[in-house]
Amino acid sequence: MKLTFTTDDKAAPLIEVEINQLVIAGWVGRDRQAVLHHIRELEALGVPPPGAVPLFYRVTTNQLSQQSHLEVVGAETSGEAEPFVFFHRGEYWVSLISDHTDRHLETFSVALSKQACIKPVAGHAWRIKEVAEHWDALELSAWIKEQGEWVSYQQGSLASLLTPMDLLARYLSDTPAEEGFAMSCGTLSALGGIRPASDFRMALHDPILNRTLTHQYSTGLLPVVA
Repeated sequence: MKLTFTTDDKAAPLIEVEINQLVIAGWVGRDRQAVLHHIRELEALGVPPPGAVPLFYRVTTNQLSQQSHLEVVGAETSGEAEPFVFFHRGEYWVSLISDHTDRHLETFSVALSKQACIKPVAGHAWRIKEVAEHWDALELSAWIKEQGEWVSYQQGSLASLLTPMDLLARYLSDTPAEEGFAMSCGTLSALGGIRPASDFRMALHDPILNRTLTHQYSTGLLPVVA
């Protein structure tokens, strides 16, 4: 799947990346109690606990999209804002992704629930080397629209999550990354609990360099024929 990103690099203000492998990392909290909280959060929805933490899911790359309107089957889907790291021309870049998930399918197959929904990706990216030294200071936020109003859904710094380099080392081991490899690097707990929402907005803010990655999308229901 080809994705296009604007950048802050004047020499390369636009990059096109053919993503050929997509991995979604789950249960990535540094604090074990926070991980257990997220596990309980999902257990309340009927989702079985993971067999290991962190856990890595493979998803087909054609589920990636930079569009602002998606279509889903069923009304029980919701997004999760996550850092999105990809390897392009010999270096890692970071953008923003929503691990949009079917919560009904999740109750009997987490892997299937992640495969069933398109993953929205922001249209701007930073070189990861520009933020690596202050990665923990980056702030991840998400909002959902409820009764016509935007409400805070996720909020916190990336200090609570394992770093991308840690996750990449665990997944790749000693194997070097190949062009087009991408990983969705985990998320924060939902404020007020995980719940469906058809309008989702997310941001990754860099307070040190004073810049922000953003993306917003909505979902529409496909008709289900009995």
